[in-house]
Formats: sequence, C-alpha cells, structure tokens
Amino acid sequence: MTAVIEQFAPLSLQEGWDNSGLCIGSPEAPVTSVLLGLDCTPELVDEAISCGADMIVTHHPLIFSGLKKISPDNPVGEAVIKAIKAGISIYAAHTSADKVIAGVSGAMAARLGLENVHILDEDGEGTGLGVVGDLPEPISAEEAVALVKERFSLKAMRASRPVEGKISRIAMCGGSGGSLIGAAEKSGAQLYISGDISYHNFFTREGFMIMDIGHYESEIEIVDILFSLLKKNFPTFAVRITQNIYSNPIFYF
Repeated sequence: MTAVIEQFAPLSLQEGWDNSGLCIGSPEAPVTSVLLGLDCTPELVDEAISCGADMIVTHHPLIFSGLKKISPDNPVGEAVIKAIKAGISIYAAHTSADKVIAGVSGAMAARLGLENVHILDEDGEGTGLGVVGDLPEPISAEEAVALVKERFSLKAMRASRPVEGKISRIAMCGGSGGSLIGAAEKSGAQLYISGDISYHNFFTREGFMIMDIGHYESEIEIVDILFSLLKKNFPTFAVRITQNIYSNPIFYF
C-alpha cells in the first residue's frame, strides 16, 4: 500500500521540516480497507473505526513534530490514542505530494485549464513546489476573480489590488505558499494563487496580483487524487473517502 503511494509521491521529496510517511503502524501490517481525508482528526479516526478501515491516508500529517505527551485532552493526542487502540495505521502524503506535478499544485492548474504547465520552484528533475502555466486566452482581473471563485467553489477570497492589464500566465502553490511569491514574479506570471498569505505580501508591484483562496481550498483535491491512485492499484480493497470531508478549521461568516 505505502509503496504505491510512494511511487507517486516519493518520501525523498518531502521538505526537511515535514513528517510525511507512516506515523502510526508497521509497513508489514495487513491492509484491506483504507479511509482517505485531508486531515487526521479524532472524528476521522472514529469514522475509520465505524467503517472497519485498518488504515487512514491523509495529506496533512497527524504528527508534525515530536510529541512531549500523548493526551486525549488535545486533538492530536486523542487521534493517536484512538488509532493505536483500534490497530489503525496512519499515513500522510504531504509535501511529498506537493512536489510532484500530478499532485496538489498540478491539480490546481488543471482546475483552471492552464496549458504549458511546469514546476514553479524546481528542486530536482521535474519536481519542486508550485506550478506555473498559461491560460488559453488572456482575461481581465475581474474575469480571473470570477473564474477562480467558480472553479474552486469559493464563498470568498482575499486578493491584492487587481492588475489593470490582461492576465495570461498564472502561478500557484497549494497550502501555505507565501515563500514562493518571488518565484511567481520571476516566472512572468501576472497572478499568483495560494493560501496563508500574510498582510504585507498583498502590497504587490504593478502588473502582479495575488489571490489567497485558503489553505484547505487549495489542497482538498489531493484526496480525490489519492483515492483514484489506490482504487486503481487495489480494486478489491474497500477504499473510501471520508463522509465528513469538510475538515477545514476555518469558518466563514
């Protein structure tokens, strides 16, 4: 099971601060049923128990850094305890899936119908963070806002001052992409789309625009990608996407 995921998103690609891979369980543990989600919450573990899944695969790791204590008084500890008691393995494909072009950012580009898509910030042979590509036809900033809101099913977004000219080239990075703003500008993009952009980054130069569509909203499609990958390779397995798919901790009012 893990070998198939790692063929798609090799663990060697993950960022140094990340914790992709198997964080609970043994690689030799038998797996017959898998539950997929974006975040490994206690509720997701409860769902895995109720549907009989013996493995959970998420994008975000349950454990990011060393735990000083495992307590049911916090969500991470509660999820760890429930998973271990139930004998459920937990695996995360995080920045390993961010850095392949068929992963998070590539899926964002596909939603917008971009052409000539390639990695924005390369760190190897065809791998790295973010992507950049071209629209089939140039559009105005107002049209770009409408397109992005429609394709990503957004209630709202944060954006910098709209550019006055046409937008023909778009760069993007799923998740927290503030660190790639410079790379987006250098790529010739007139628009950069990501999440978790800080206030001061919205003071953009003329001819360059930023849209913050949200961390969750920019990454959620990876769940469907992982589902298709596992279902194709394990057609006899029970591979499910969580019924409680909306794990976004941010609420819009």
